[in-house]
Amino acid sequence: MFGISWAEFLVVVLVAVLVIPTRHWPDVARFLARVVKFVRSVMWRISDATEKIKDQIERESPIDDLIKTTTDDILAEISQPIKKSGGKRKCKK
Repeated sequence: MFGISWAEFLVVVLVAVLVIPTRHWPDVARFLARVVKFVRSVMWRISDATEKIKDQIERESPIDDLIKTTTDDILAEISQPIKKSGGKRKCKK
């Protein structure tokens, strides 16, 4: 959790309990609850945004494939050599 071990976390909590006077513990608990609530809401917003982006990319992917195949088909038709007619053309004067 946050790159620290449980033993380090326990030491931080123990120091906090010793340093913070008992009359401030309810205020600290409320503050920590607000922090946890805020972090959770931010995490939900980020996950919702990533899901929306993922859905948008999935919807656009078939369109990109369709555009690519259509473009490839058109370019294949254009790049075919022109067939020459067997007879000679007569110029009109």
